[in-house]
Amino acid sequence: MTKSLIEELPRIVNEGRREAAQILERLSSGVQIGLQTNELVLPSKDMSGLFRGNIPQIPNAFNMAGGNAGWMNRLIYGDNLLAMQALLAGDAATGLPSLRGKVDLIYIDPPFDSKADYRTKISLPDTDIQQKPTVIEQFAYADTWEEGTISYLKMIYPRLVLMKELLSDKGTLYLHIDWHTASYVKILLDDIFGKDNFRNEIAWCYTAASNTGKDFPKKHDTIYRYSKTDNYFLNKDDIRIPYAEGSIDRANRNVIAREGMKFDAIVLNGNGKVPEDWWVDVQRAARYPGEVVGYATQKPEKLLERIIKASSNEGDLVCDFFGGSGTTAAVAERLGRRWITCDIGKPASLVMRKRFIDQEVKPFLYQSIGDYQKEAFRNNKRYKYVGDLSQVVLGLYGALPFTPEQTNDRNFGYIKGTRTLVMVDSPNRLTTAATIRRAVEAKGSLLGGDWEKVIVLGWNFAFDISQAIQQYQKSNVEVLVIPPDLLDKLAKKGYKKLIDDRSVRFSSLQYLVAKPLEVKQTTNGNGDLLDEITIELENYVLLSPDNIPLDDKDKEKLQQVMEQDPLSLIEYWSIDPDYDDVTFRSTWQDYRENTENDGDPLHCVYKTLLRVPHKEHRKVCIKAVDVFGFESQVIQEI
Repeated sequence: MTKSLIEELPRIVNEGRREAAQILERLSSGVQIGLQTNELVLPSKDMSGLFRGNIPQIPNAFNMAGGNAGWMNRLIYGDNLLAMQALLAGDAATGLPSLRGKVDLIYIDPPFDSKADYRTKISLPDTDIQQKPTVIEQFAYADTWEEGTISYLKMIYPRLVLMKELLSDKGTLYLHIDWHTASYVKILLDDIFGKDNFRNEIAWCYTAASNTGKDFPKKHDTIYRYSKTDNYFLNKDDIRIPYAEGSIDRANRNVIAREGMKFDAIVLNGNGKVPEDWWVDVQRAARYPGEVVGYATQKPEKLLERIIKASSNEGDLVCDFFGGSGTTAAVAERLGRRWITCDIGKPASLVMRKRFIDQEVKPFLYQSIGDYQKEAFRNNKRYKYVGDLSQVVLGLYGALPFTPEQTNDRNFGYIKGTRTLVMVDSPNRLTTAATIRRAVEAKGSLLGGDWEKVIVLGWNFAFDISQAIQQYQKSNVEVLVIPPDLLDKLAKKGYKKLIDDRSVRFSSLQYLVAKPLEVKQTTNGNGDLLDEITIELENYVLLSPDNIPLDDKDKEKLQQVMEQDPLSLIEYWSIDPDYDDVTFRSTWQDYRENTENDGDPLHCVYKTLLRVPHKEHRKVCIKAVDVFGFESQVIQEI
């Protein structure tokens, strides 16, 4: 029997309050989730193809990833519930104080529909393929929609509580939603912010092609506007719109009828009128072709421009925790606001990073959650059938678990008849350098040590994983990828069948190959000594198509591309010509869809020349991100 939402609402609210209270209590006790800086991005995209050159010297203020540079805008990849906890706690490593009560405007555009197709279309030379969500995204979507609207409301409630904590006393929340869940979400908003702080229900009306069914076409979204206190900010003068022709005609007639009265002051404001709570003058993003970035739920800049101008001043902090295509941050940048945006989707993060570089925004930090501490898997009813997942993965790999008497850590096992240790990471964690270090330490200490080799099996990998593997290569560590569709296979076939048919394959990580650097010394017009560094990619080796979340027909297409044109799989690559082994400073970038250099939207350029101040010794770090969001990097020394 379908659960009644009215009956479930009290439970949803109570559980949401309890979860939010526990989060805030952990923060007050000093338990924190950190932000890991993947890149300090200094936008400088390749403009002329081969031998771009003229990269400026990196300012000293950026040497500590923004720690000495004052405020830096941030693009965060990861679960927004964790990201907001990190923002509330602050991050000393990157000079970020706690943002509790410091955010002036939050706009969010959370997913609307449980039946949405979350696949991503990827265009490759001569073919298109459809990528399924990553494992982390699969868990997030399962949590959000397992019980339909009930799960959605459970997801959004604690997040709204944390947003309220982040808002300043003058701050405003705009929540953008459609008919699927709007009425229920408003009940939650009233409960969290208070009915007295409800300010507007804005109807954003647009037009688009419609199928002719039994109903009137649904052509508006709802934007709920709530303030944190009565002391909220609203700037009406910067968002005035022109009067309709009929209004001006009527006003002129009124002036004639009221001889001697001042037209501007009495009848119309000369700068136009303040928009009502129904907006019909902004169309969907597809109607503004110059803005389109290839993201299905992209919102138009004109819509966000009105919201940001209305509820913030220059220099104010604007946040969007369902970043999507990055419209909020892009417009905030253009209007002189500070910004933070976040998304759990790798495709969204790639789209936003490229969009910001295209826009030549100020330097920003691209970050991720340093440690995925949310072990949602253990409480996720959808996957209860797999039992102890680490034990299942060990068995499928051909390893045996240790007994409880040998160790309490269920993530470790061993291969019978060898001195090989096997460690299984969680599907809700990023396998990082810290994971590799833990595996190496276990190799030397678990059950007396004396293990010859340790194998790490991971689901999701941090940006610096290849560097970590290189760092520990003398420790005999091997890192393999767990198939992203393993949970689906377990659901369809069961553990015993997968063991019997040996159909589960674990593959090695992707890796990038660059040609040896070519360096030549020269001088600039002032006589300063420069290094001209020629950097060229040679090959990109992707892990097996079996370990990419694709349908079988798309795996075949991918295999052909891997064999014929492997470098075309690179979505984005960037260079830090003076890498400090701590923070990757992206000072040059090229990416697909950048047609200002070679006119080819499906390939990057793969060779460039950088001119940088001379140094006797330097490390050059080259980072690549492929079309599926997998990252790899190469470090070469001069």
